[in-house]
Amino acid sequence: MPKMKTKSSAKKRFKITGTGKVLAAAAGKRHGMIKRSNKFIRDARGTMVLAEPDGRKVIKNYLPNGL
Repeated sequence: MPKMKTKSSAKKRFKITGTGKVLAAAAGKRHGMIKRSNKFIRDARGTMVLAEPDGRKVIKNYLPNGL
């Protein structure tokens, strides 16, 4: 059986914490910032913990070996 490979794009986008949660950057900050409120821009800084079901999908499908 061939080895399971980690998706290269997922390596760059997600990080798994010590407790098994998945960290990801905030969505919606790539362009169109002029129409976003200052509160949205402030709140979307840094990384956030993904919701549990989404985190499970990321680990199962894209990061089977962790990071």
